[in-house]
Amino acid sequence: MIVTSILTNPRERTRFLRFAMVGIIGAVVDFGTYTLLHDLIGVSAVPASVLSFLAAVVSNFTWNRYWTYPDSRSKPIPRQVVEFSTVSGVGLAIRTPMFALLVNPFHQFFIRLPTMPVIPNEYLGDKVALAIVVIVVMFWNFFINRYWTYGDVE
Repeated sequence: MIVTSILTNPRERTRFLRFAMVGIIGAVVDFGTYTLLHDLIGVSAVPASVLSFLAAVVSNFTWNRYWTYPDSRSKPIPRQVVEFSTVSGVGLAIRTPMFALLVNPFHQFFIRLPTMPVIPNEYLGDKVALAIVVIVVMFWNFFINRYWTYGDVE
């Protein structure tokens, strides 16, 4: 099992840590793109979330292909792109309705709190909702990509 392998196999543990670091980079791309689109340009929350997700997918595929799994070369790159994109598309299908359901309740929750000196409360609800869905989808992405997209590595 992959979880046991992460705990016992140093090489697999390194891959997992690299995947997590790529995920952090992807989250920065995701949150940065979302903030740019939603807060600065005025794109509504759900479409901004979809576009920011797609930007993160491009970043994550590139980093995972060349850094996390550089030994995954038995599959042609177009096939890996399709597999990674398919996994990401399912992740988007998981993420989008979850985000749509969470964004309003979190927004309402934070609006009712006392004002914070650094970050205006109206910005916190969608960021917390986005953080939750990013974490859920990260686990989906790791396990499915490890078994399918990068299943050719030992």
